[in-house]
Amino acid sequence: MRRRAFLGVVCGAVAWPLAAAAQQGSNKKRIAIFIPSELSAAWHEHSENKYSRAFFAELRRLGQIEGQNLTAENYGREQNTSGPEALATEIVRSNPDVILVNGPGAFFFKKLTSRIPIVAIAADPVREGLAESLAHPGGNITGVSIDAGPSIHGKRIALLREMFPAISKLGLLALRIQYNGLATGSPIPAAAEAAGLPIAVSLLEIGAREEDWRAAVESLTRDGANAVMVVDSPETFQNSTLIAKLLADTNLPSIFGVAESVEAGGLMAYSFDLIELYKRAANDIDAILRGAKAGDIPFYQATKFDLSINLKTAKQLGLSVPSALAASADKVIE
Repeated sequence: MRRRAFLGVVCGAVAWPLAAAAQQGSNKKRIAIFIPSELSAAWHEHSENKYSRAFFAELRRLGQIEGQNLTAENYGREQNTSGPEALATEIVRSNPDVILVNGPGAFFFKKLTSRIPIVAIAADPVREGLAESLAHPGGNITGVSIDAGPSIHGKRIALLREMFPAISKLGLLALRIQYNGLATGSPIPAAAEAAGLPIAVSLLEIGAREEDWRAAVESLTRDGANAVMVVDSPETFQNSTLIAKLLADTNLPSIFGVAESVEAGGLMAYSFDLIELYKRAANDIDAILRGAKAGDIPFYQATKFDLSINLKTAKQLGLSVPSALAASADKVIE
C-alpha cells in the first residue's frame, strides 16, 4: 500500500505540470496573419523582414509573446494557391482570435465574417466599405489607414510633375481589387482630373508574375502614358525592384508610395512610415486580445509622409532634379 501511495504521489507530481502546460497552451491566443503577397516564413519575431520584427517586438513589449501566450499563424504566398479569397475563407474557418490583414484583402474578410476581429492596414477604410468612419469604425474591423484622403494623391501628382514638367498623361499601376473594389470608387482619377491630366490604367491580380507586370507597363506606354504613379500595395511593394526596372527600361518617370521602392531603383516616393503603422496594428491587436471590441477602436490615419528621390535613376531618365525639390526631400539616394 505504501508503494502504491508513493507511486500515486509521483504520478500526480508528474501529471500536474503536464496538465498545467496543457492548460497554458490552451490559453494561448491565436493571430492569423494574411500576407498572400509575401512568403509566410518571413513573418516571425527574428525575421530579416524589419516590418515583421517591429510588429512582433511591439507585441512583446505589450506582453503578447509568441510561443508563450500567443500563437501566430502565417498565411502567405505558399498557401495562396487557390487565390486570396479562398485563403481568406480558410483563415475564417480556422476561427482565430484576431486576423491581421495587410492590403486590400480586408475586402474579402468583410464579406466572410462579422464576428472575428480584424486589424487591417488599409488604404481608405471608409471608401473601401470597411468602416463607418475612422473615429467609430463599427462592425468588427479596425486598424490603420495609409491614405490621408484624396489630397495625398494630388500631392504625389504635383511632386511627379515638379520632377517631370512634361507629363501629359498619367499611368496608374495598381491591383484590380484595390482599384475596382472600393465601395465609392478610386479617388485617384479625380486627383488626376483636378491636375488636368488624363489617365491610363493598368490593373493586375494578386500573385501576378513577372510577365504580367511587363505586360502592364507595356500597356501604359501603348495608351500614351509618359509618367506613372505606382499605387501602393503589398504586391507592388514586394515587386519594387522589378517594377522600377521595367519603368526605367521604358523611360517612364514614376512615383511610388513606399520609400523602399526608391531604394530598389524607383525615381521617387512620397511615403508613410510602415514600421510605425505595424506598431499601431500591434497595439490594436493587444487591445482586442484584452477584451476591446474592434469596432470601438478608431482607425489610425497616417499623417506623416516623407519624400525620397533616387538621383541615379533621375540621371538614367535624363532628368535634372530641381534644386528646391532635392532640398525638400527627406531622403536622397545618390
